Amino acid sequence: MKSRTKKSAFSLVELVIVVVIIGVIAAIAVPRISRGAKGAGESALRGSLASLRNAIDMYAAEHGGAWPGADAAEATLIRQLTEKTDVNGAAGGNFGPYLRRGFPPCPVGPRTGDTGVSLTNISPLAVAEATAGKGWIYNYATGEIIVNCDDLDESGNVNYDDY
Repeated sequence: MKSRTKKSAFSLVELVIVVVIIGVIAAIAVPRISRGAKGAGESALRGSLASLRNAIDMYAAEHGGAWPGADAAEATLIRQLTEKTDVNGAAGGNFGPYLRRGFPPCPVGPRTGDTGVSLTNISPLAVAEATAGKGWIYNYATGEIIVNCDDLDESGNVNYDDY
């Protein structure tokens, strides 16, 4: 006599139940992951702004209170913060560098990844909309720097102006 072997497999109902459960889990997890990514960008922004502000303050302290980039040229600002300078901010000397890898990329908003700096001598918040294409806005008259973003952060602040 031959013995029959019964093949076991999942039924269609069991497969549908598994797919529905996976769909419910995905519906819960995806929004949480996207919120986490925004929070990571805001944390990176806080760190980048702290580094930039410290570098600008250190430059001013070592250069008799003069802010970097006083000639309103982006190349000069970057050079003064990333290379050694003399007491007048010219190339060479014993001061700096204050930023080892240049300006960090903008971590939030539509200019994410942009390392460009828009220089102004009025409040950076007043010129945020007029400086398309640059990740940062720097006031060479006051040493103030902000991110060039008009999006709202998680707390509802416009332009990330409390960072």
